[in-house]
Amino acid sequence: MKLLVTGGAGFIGSNFIRYWLAKNPNDSIVNLDLLTYAGNLENLAELAGNANYKFVKGDICDRALVEDLARGLDLIVHFAAETHVDRSIMDAGAFLKTNVLGTQVLLDAAGNNGGIRFHHISTDEVFGSLETGDGKFVETTPYDPRSPYSASKAASDHLVRAYFHTHGLPVTISNCTNNYGPYQFPEKLIPLFITNLLEGKKVPVYGRGSNIRDWIYVDDHNAGVEAIIRKGRAGETYCLGGENELSNLEITRSILDLLGAGEDRIEYVEDRKGHDFRYAMDIAKARRELDWYPRVDFKTGLDRTVEWYKNNQDWWKKIKSGEYQKYYQEQYINR
Repeated sequence: MKLLVTGGAGFIGSNFIRYWLAKNPNDSIVNLDLLTYAGNLENLAELAGNANYKFVKGDICDRALVEDLARGLDLIVHFAAETHVDRSIMDAGAFLKTNVLGTQVLLDAAGNNGGIRFHHISTDEVFGSLETGDGKFVETTPYDPRSPYSASKAASDHLVRAYFHTHGLPVTISNCTNNYGPYQFPEKLIPLFITNLLEGKKVPVYGRGSNIRDWIYVDDHNAGVEAIIRKGRAGETYCLGGENELSNLEITRSILDLLGAGEDRIEYVEDRKGHDFRYAMDIAKARRELDWYPRVDFKTGLDRTVEWYKNNQDWWKKIKSGEYQKYYQEQYINR
């Protein structure tokens, strides 16, 4: 198959490209990424010279470029998105442009080129917030986004479904819980805390750390995406989750333990505006229809992740200093 992967220089997208090519070495992938702050081509440095991999620097909102890349494709896997809630609170404009209009451009290109199979990566945050005793989110949970980020992803999900019902485009959607693992940009909780501790800094915990998330190892997520692409029914949504509900404070203490640090390294900070209390995903549909479920337990996944950041300090230090953007632009874009 010939795939277009959008946002493939980011955390989940780059892990997906490596995952897919390792399992399907005869397939070819074009990676379209604008290389905004979270895009880093070092994530895929090992694929330099691979004849079945090509990187294109560009914007998913660039209609002419997207139409050109869509010719001859079998599959579009759409990861590209602005994703950081705090950034969306400060400036929602980029989230609406990329997450909504960019998705529309891609859907149009899929429809204009013979109805390309289209898989859309979304988030559990579109469903809103749960309290402690509430049941988990399911595919039919009403949407109730509560941040500019989740509102923009909710809008993109609705667009994808509209193109299925209106145009018959063969689409699927996955709504997934919090990912963690190698190559995650160190503004997110787990890599931020690991790298801060390795630098001798404190870790900033919102409020009292009581907010609860369901955590999934990134390659379990990517296995779920593959299962949807192979077995999923057109027009359907599938919830993917790690079945690891943990509070932010529990996550923090686990990371402290693995790095031999005490709770004096915690700095409690003012809570995020409109901070959702709990997310949790019911994965029964994916188990039943796709025979998919997470294989990596949280302890194993976190051990792997901490070791990766310990062993790849050059990678994240370049990001924290900002050096990665200049260096990799020169290395990969201008050669």
